[in-house]
Amino acid sequence: MNKEQKGVIIEDLANRFENNPYFYITDASGMSVATTNKLRRLCFERGIEYKVVKNSLIEKALEKLEADYTPFNESVLTGFSGIMFHPESGKDAAKLIKDFLKDNKDSIKLKGASIESELYIGHDQLEALSTLKSKTELIGDVINLLQSPAKTVIGGLQSGGNNLAGILKTLSEKEAA
Repeated sequence: MNKEQKGVIIEDLANRFENNPYFYITDASGMSVATTNKLRRLCFERGIEYKVVKNSLIEKALEKLEADYTPFNESVLTGFSGIMFHPESGKDAAKLIKDFLKDNKDSIKLKGASIESELYIGHDQLEALSTLKSKTELIGDVINLLQSPAKTVIGGLQSGGNNLAGILKTLSEKEAA
């Protein structure tokens, strides 16, 4: 691969990193061709792009971004690296890795992830990443929390109104009798 080809790959990667707020860097070394094909097929089915790229090219692409990815240089960008991109969710790739590991023990390891420019380093972060809520889910939770007191007040007023009407009706019936 010549310098010009590397430059094109670095630019393409930099664009992908910039336009995808969620990406995972994995280590799939030691996987057989059949297992790798199984992983790629699963990624395709779930809308996750998986690419194998040299660490030096990943590092140069990350240097072009505004966010600071230098913590990846020492512990993440070593050995064999595959990148998973998912444009919509920060947890889908983590769920895919967990699901894949159920049937293929010790086949793939999470080296690092970037979720909205927050860095997660190490395979031990996989559980936390798989339970992350998306922005939409968090906004929905906040709206529900804000609506809850209002619903309680409205419910109390409505039930109180029914009770008050019942009391007044009973009192008017007693006077009429």
